[in-house]
Amino acid sequence: MTVAANQERSTFRACFAVAEFRVLFGSQLLLVLGDTVKMLAFSVLVYARTGSPGLAALAYMIGFLPQVAGGMLLLSLADRWRPRALMVAGDLLRVATCLVLSLGDLPIGVMLALVFAAGVPTPLFSAARTAVLPDLLAGDAYVLGRALFTTTSAGAQVAGLAVGGGLLAVTGPHRALLITAALSLGSAVLTRFGLRDRPARASHATLSHRAGAVRTTLRVNRALLAGRAVRGLLLAGWLPPMLSIGAEAVYVPYLTGEGSAWGAGVVLAAAAAGMGVGEFAVGRFAPPAVRERLTFPLALLLGVPLIGFAARPGVAWAAALAALAAAGLAYNLGLQRRFLDAVPEAARGQAFGLQTSGLMTAQALGAAAAGALAELVPAHLAIALSGCGVLAVVLALRGDLLSRVSSPYGPGGAGEGVRPSPAEPAV
Repeated sequence: MTVAANQERSTFRACFAVAEFRVLFGSQLLLVLGDTVKMLAFSVLVYARTGSPGLAALAYMIGFLPQVAGGMLLLSLADRWRPRALMVAGDLLRVATCLVLSLGDLPIGVMLALVFAAGVPTPLFSAARTAVLPDLLAGDAYVLGRALFTTTSAGAQVAGLAVGGGLLAVTGPHRALLITAALSLGSAVLTRFGLRDRPARASHATLSHRAGAVRTTLRVNRALLAGRAVRGLLLAGWLPPMLSIGAEAVYVPYLTGEGSAWGAGVVLAAAAAGMGVGEFAVGRFAPPAVRERLTFPLALLLGVPLIGFAARPGVAWAAALAALAAAGLAYNLGLQRRFLDAVPEAARGQAFGLQTSGLMTAQALGAAAAGALAELVPAHLAIALSGCGVLAVVLALRGDLLSRVSSPYGPGGAGEGVRPSPAEPAV
């Protein structure tokens, strides 16, 4: 085994040596598993009751769409409030939303409005979770920690689709939503009792007490977007998945229309598995400098396989194409350290929240666009055209995606280890 391989394996072990990382890891698994069940159940419910591919695609990602409001207006609270309290609040909001959705046959419009409204503050909760990770892991351990999160999230999505499909067949979508409520409650308990109660990231000295959350959020967002480096990295992280992942929302109407409703879960599970394999392979085996050089070709991979849907593939080929396209999401690993280096420490929570909320909103817009396109052309062609759009966007962003090795690594650098936590013995 090479020295580099030993270093990579040691870094993975070092991540799990941090107790609070294990708590975040477990909480993330519960959330992703529950959200996957909810999204599948909700999309199938809407399509069964309306027969509309556009509404089914919208339902699949409706919770992502309003995150632009939270990201643009509320994100300063991610640095003003204690991160553990924010994470627990987000979990409890998921519990309440799913309980209401599972009560009975609410009108479709009411359910869409409820999921939409619950999505507005989601960037706060995501920002708090993401901003804690660099407090626990430093250097290359942080990047690999992000890779572990994504890889296991993909596994949780596969499990969630399998569980969700089985529950839909046995109990129906309303009762399947109770699974999300239970898993979100488990995440809240794990976070509350497993994480240290850290202070707010922005100190009183850096805040204007008279400045409201909206004004501060807008001011910091403008400052972040004004920087060429940060703006370019944000766009590079938002736009390619916008069309690639957005196209996934059309898998349900495409395969249901082909007479294979069960195939939607299979193909979505294959996409999640492809994402996990891609993230694991690049995060585990590619050194930091190589990961950054792979950014551009992996971004192209997001779109090329989707063009194959023009041939109207069956479930098996559709699953293979979806898995291959989703593997390209590993391109984001080459952007993560550069983004962390580019943003100021005092606004890290808001910066990560802006990154996440922009990505979620972009995916929802991509899903809505793909769904609208599927109303005009056959669903398989809508997916293929989305793939063409991915290639056009990646080529336009070529300058931001091409390799730029981050200074903490340098050519052949091995990265750093785990950042010690002063409260580690107490956790």
